[in-house]
Amino acid sequence: MASKAEQRRADLREKLVVAAESRIDRDGAVALRARDLAGDVGCAVGAIYTAYDDLNALIMAVNGRTFQKLGQQVAASVQGAEAEVATQRLILMSNAYLAFAAENTNLWRALFDLKMQAGDRVPEWYVQALRDLFANIARPVAELFPNDTPEELDLMVRALFSAVHGIVLLGLEQRISAVPLDKIKQMIAQILSQIGG
Repeated sequence: MASKAEQRRADLREKLVVAAESRIDRDGAVALRARDLAGDVGCAVGAIYTAYDDLNALIMAVNGRTFQKLGQQVAASVQGAEAEVATQRLILMSNAYLAFAAENTNLWRALFDLKMQAGDRVPEWYVQALRDLFANIARPVAELFPNDTPEELDLMVRALFSAVHGIVLLGLEQRISAVPLDKIKQMIAQILSQIGG
């Protein structure tokens, strides 16, 4: 059973994640400030650093929640579509990825914009959240390339994710590409429909 101090710390951690998630969603991770968060949750600035080592660790916790939501949306996009060909399921998942990024742009960007030092270790739960997302992609990829080794399949999953991510990133950056959402979907479908043929 947790002590009162441990319970208070856990409660503070949860409040901080909720407040940080709200601020990141609204303003982006670059605008996250300890003083603002302390005001949001009603604690001293120093208390934040008893709950999290630094703001990066707090952003990482928010990112864990974002990865979960993203993974759920991607997985839900192919529920009931098991009879579809593998490339069509990849397109459905990619469209779900695009929709999530478009609807949650600041939270989605925070997944990839986190500043880390060369020696920083990524927490195992964070790596697992990414693995879970990649597992959705891996199933249809394995159908498309049944003779590939696990290492080759893993590389293909990462390559396809990178390709779709790049299209989505540039597509949502209106100043660079100025591609409407429906055209982004078309671009993704054109790329994915060419694989495994």
